[in-house]
Amino acid sequence: MSFPARRPRRLRRTPALRRLVAETRLHPADLILPVFVREGLTEPSPISSMPGVVQHTEATLLEAADEARELGLGGIMLFGIPAVRDASGTASLDPEGILNRSIRAVKERVGEELPVMSDLCLDEFTDHGHCGVLTADGAVDNDATLEIYAQMGVAQAEAGADVVAPSGMMDGQVAVIRQALDDAGHQDVPILAYSAKYASAFYGPFREAVDSQLSGDRRTYQMDAPNRTEALREAELDITEGADMIMVKPATAYLDILADVAEISDVPVAAYQVSGEYAMIEAAAARGWIDRRAVILESITAIRRAGATNVLTYHAAEIAGWLRENS
Repeated sequence: MSFPARRPRRLRRTPALRRLVAETRLHPADLILPVFVREGLTEPSPISSMPGVVQHTEATLLEAADEARELGLGGIMLFGIPAVRDASGTASLDPEGILNRSIRAVKERVGEELPVMSDLCLDEFTDHGHCGVLTADGAVDNDATLEIYAQMGVAQAEAGADVVAPSGMMDGQVAVIRQALDDAGHQDVPILAYSAKYASAFYGPFREAVDSQLSGDRRTYQMDAPNRTEALREAELDITEGADMIMVKPATAYLDILADVAEISDVPVAAYQVSGEYAMIEAAAARGWIDRRAVILESITAIRRAGATNVLTYHAAEIAGWLRENS
């Protein structure tokens, strides 16, 4: 009888051996928690399509930030939902608007112990739900939108944001925001650019989360799912324009894109495990079809293995708690 000369199974024999040779590890600092804060709420409002996730009140937002800090998460990403919307997203620029005052409140609460990140986009603030202002014929006006993005970046930085994160996929957005930040004396505020953001069906539950007013889709500015090389061009443009970090979104269905982008990037690369990915895991787990904890950890490990420096996930706090248990 012949025997195999090489036996890779030797290093899989025990949990301790598997841990010894693990090529990818998870740490709370790898994880960023996206949170929603809605103006006018007196108690948290559950999001039906995202079990366990809520629209926060301004008070419970601070509790979530406290928990994120205590768990040692890599950051918290704020999405604001205003009481009043209009065609140009005016509330996004108001220093006392829901997002900017929430940035300020969270920053005052956590200080330098937790990076406070802010979504820089108009979709939550417009009455039409698009990520930019519209032309007379209903198209998104790229350059007019850039002017507002520049002002948003400065407003968020002045509110105390540690990182601003433009997610609208407008051409030239990073360069415009960088210039505006620098001109306003915020040279030290980094930009996390949503560089390869695809027009994905996996965003469905997010629309409920932010009470989106969108009808139609965003395919004229977000990327088309069949395209791979285009993602590298988008990433390279954002890096050239001054992005300090870049992002691929969604994560799980685009691991090939994530790996490609991580290979060419000389800045950190984040990936966003989006609402639909979260919802599918929760729905399958609720029916007993999967081992919830194992699948959550495996999914985040896969995203990290593909090249993500950080992962935005609604499971961030829970995962950090598990990691603490096992430390």
